[in-house]
Amino acid sequence: MQNTNHILLVKPAHFTFNKETAGSNAFQNLLNEKEEFIKQKVLLEFENFASTLRSKGVQVTVVEDTPMPVKPDAVFPNNWASFHEDGTIVLYPMFAPNRRLERRQDIIDLLKKDFIVTSVIDLSRFESENKFLEGTGSIVFDHLHKTAYACLSPRTDKDLFIETCRQLNYKPVYFIADDAQGKQIYHTNVMMCIAEKFAVICLASITDKKEKEAVIKALTDSGHELVDISCEQMNKFAGNMLEIKDKQEKKMLAMSKSAYDSLTPDQRKQIEKSCELLPLPIHTIETIGGGSARCMMAEVYLKPRSGKL
Repeated sequence: MQNTNHILLVKPAHFTFNKETAGSNAFQNLLNEKEEFIKQKVLLEFENFASTLRSKGVQVTVVEDTPMPVKPDAVFPNNWASFHEDGTIVLYPMFAPNRRLERRQDIIDLLKKDFIVTSVIDLSRFESENKFLEGTGSIVFDHLHKTAYACLSPRTDKDLFIETCRQLNYKPVYFIADDAQGKQIYHTNVMMCIAEKFAVICLASITDKKEKEAVIKALTDSGHELVDISCEQMNKFAGNMLEIKDKQEKKMLAMSKSAYDSLTPDQRKQIEKSCELLPLPIHTIETIGGGSARCMMAEVYLKPRSGKL
């Protein structure tokens, strides 16, 4: 399956601007508002996000962030784990020390109660070697065609990406992607999104001609129609989207309201040929956290145990 109807969310306890990640994440910005006001807005955005997904027929598992230790980016669980259809769970090495605290065995144990888990690939040991690969932030999977895409950065190690693809039996496609200021884009999932029939991608961010051609070929050879977004649209998180579905297999493209507003009428028409557009207002979360709607959602592809769900 390229998309799933089960999403894991983590309700934040101490969401705030993360100084440990700001050096490599150009999408993070401070807001000149009182901390308590920001907290209220973040919780409201999160609750609306979860309730909207549920209202659309998506199965949502919400886990509470633990108050201690403090984890400012806990709302982005897709970076520390991925949950695969064959029963594999992958745990990933994280760049920032305070983000490594987000990996929680109790969440794994919770999923094991209702879903079949056949193996756990724990890559966290590579943190001691300063090698990082931040989940489906670093890797954008084309599950149907067993291909994985990654833009290399301080948070996405090439050798570790290739080895992970080998273990999962995916073909690796890697490249360098820069923002308009020439800085490496920290996560692949802010510049591209792969749905079943189309791919949203900021081609302008891939400056090497051969690498760009290789990415285009891989996407078009697998039957994807390209929705090319500008760097300006990428900065509005138009690449940070995720195709999901309800229990009746109706597909939706979840994105932030900022991303939706940045799309042109023609781009919306392109996408709507395949799925419904689902804008979600999360301005505070994406501005301060530097990650958007896709980053908040960890897809659960694991198969339910008999009699569960």
